Order: sequence, then C-alpha cells, then structure tokens
Amino acid sequence: MWNIPNILTLLRIGMIPVFVGIFYLPAQAVAADGLPAHWVNLTAASVFILAAFTDWLDGYWARKYHQMSKFGAFLDPVADKLMVAAALIVLVELNRVGAVVALIIIGREIAISALREWMASIGKSANVTVAMVGKIKTAAQMAAITLLLWYDPLLGLDIQWLGEWLIVIAALLTLISMGYYLRAAWPAIRETI
Repeated sequence: MWNIPNILTLLRIGMIPVFVGIFYLPAQAVAADGLPAHWVNLTAASVFILAAFTDWLDGYWARKYHQMSKFGAFLDPVADKLMVAAALIVLVELNRVGAVVALIIIGREIAISALREWMASIGKSANVTVAMVGKIKTAAQMAAITLLLWYDPLLGLDIQWLGEWLIVIAALLTLISMGYYLRAAWPAIRETI
C-alpha cells in the first residue's frame, strides 16, 4: 500500500481541503497580511495544478516502476473525482460555473464509475476502458477548472471568458464520452435486462 504512487494519490486527496479552504479564508486575514486579493485565486489554482500533476505523476510512476496495486487502482479514480467535484462545487458557489454544467460533469463521473464497477463485477471491464474522448474531456476539464480558479486576467488574456467556454466544451465532451461508454457497455446491459 505504501508505494510512491499511492502516497501521491493520498497527497492529492489531502490537497482538496487545502485548495477549498483557501477560498474561505477571512478577507481580513488576507488583507491583514498585505496580500492582494488575487493571492487567493493564484494560490488555489496553483494547488489545483499541483494536485493535477500528482495525478499524472502517480500513473506514470506506477507504470514505469511496476508499482500498480489494487488499492491504487481503486483510490486513484476516487481521488480524481473528489478533486474535480470539490473544485466544481466551489466554482458554483463563487458563480464561476453554472450548476447545470457542474451537475453534468459530476453526474457523469458517478454514473461511469458505477458502470465500470458493475462491468468489472461481471468480468467485462475491458468493454469500458478509457477512450481517447475521455482523455480529451479530462484535459479540457482540468484546464477549464484551473482557469476558473485563477479567474483574473493574465498577460492581457481574459482567463474568465476562456475558462467559461472551456468548461462548456468539457461538459459537452462529458456527454459524448458518457454516450461512448454506455454504447460500449450496451450488449452487457441488454443481457441482464
């Protein structure tokens, strides 16, 4: 259980309350320390980027050094979904993401996780392996969340506008990828009806 990939995954889970908590620091505490208001966005986005990097790193490390485990296979996707759900909930509360978009993304994550678990239980997990559309969706989603956490203009770019469009694209890709996985699982579903 205590290999580098699993430690990185647990670290990622530990970062969730940190980046969420940053947005709930009292305004007086930030101002009292002489920190600009942008510090909150910058710090939260940086912690999210670090968490996303550990997601990539733990997978890379596990494959390269053959440190894959059943515990890691279970915990890694849970950590990813917790991180994304926490970020989306914070962004909805800050009025940076619409509730419908957040529900589409979070709902798909729950549904596909349940589908994968069920397919594994009937010995057909190969039917719902990760597809390219899912990888593109994840990249768009992570970039969008990072931009919406940052929110402030950067080098003359309207980060808010870019993040809002990217999260809508991620939601559309979420629906497309969900359709892909459901279609792949349909023969097994039909057999059980």
